[in-house]
Amino acid sequence: MNNLHDDRKEYCSGELLESTAPKSPLELFEAWFSEHRGSTEIDSTAMTLATVHQGQPSARIVLLKSFGPEGLEFFTNYNSQKGQAISENPSVALLFFWPNQERQVRVLGHAVRLTAAENDAYFQSRPLESRVGAVVSHQSAPVADRAVLEERFAQELERAKSHGIKCPEHWGGYRVVPQQWEFWQGRPSRLHDRLVYSLGKDGWNLERLNP
Repeated sequence: MNNLHDDRKEYCSGELLESTAPKSPLELFEAWFSEHRGSTEIDSTAMTLATVHQGQPSARIVLLKSFGPEGLEFFTNYNSQKGQAISENPSVALLFFWPNQERQVRVLGHAVRLTAAENDAYFQSRPLESRVGAVVSHQSAPVADRAVLEERFAQELERAKSHGIKCPEHWGGYRVVPQQWEFWQGRPSRLHDRLVYSLGKDGWNLERLNP
């Protein structure tokens, strides 16, 4: 057993107070996200997506592709493990971890599929190689070895260069419609700031949680 008891740091980069928090969680997310993107060049849109399939929770990193009043969007293979989980249970959680600012953002909501037109518009904006990869990968299914995958890719790439490539029906986006946002700001002595926005009948309600 590796003992990590002494592996700790003191958080002192900022504060999060009700008096300065905006009424809209999206406004706070936009501000924090902009600050995060300006501080890193490595996968600034990465977020953890958590789902539940047959009672088993599962989490993985996906990339945020857009966000706004309607929700937060990402794309994947609908036949993947995450796609199957969302089909069974559309309740999902997102987690953003931004260590440079000593912050986390948690989002609870439900995932809905984007339209075929929305899927195609984004699919056609991707590099050709990425589009081919989406077509040839039977995501989450077993494959004999890498050579099989690379051969499929090479064949489809040559075909796509001549004939183009369409967005497959099994590939597309989800929009996570938030029901709750939690903003976490690290503070000294582990007295962290945690503000939660919960969606009510008249809009967003704000409360502080113990750290």
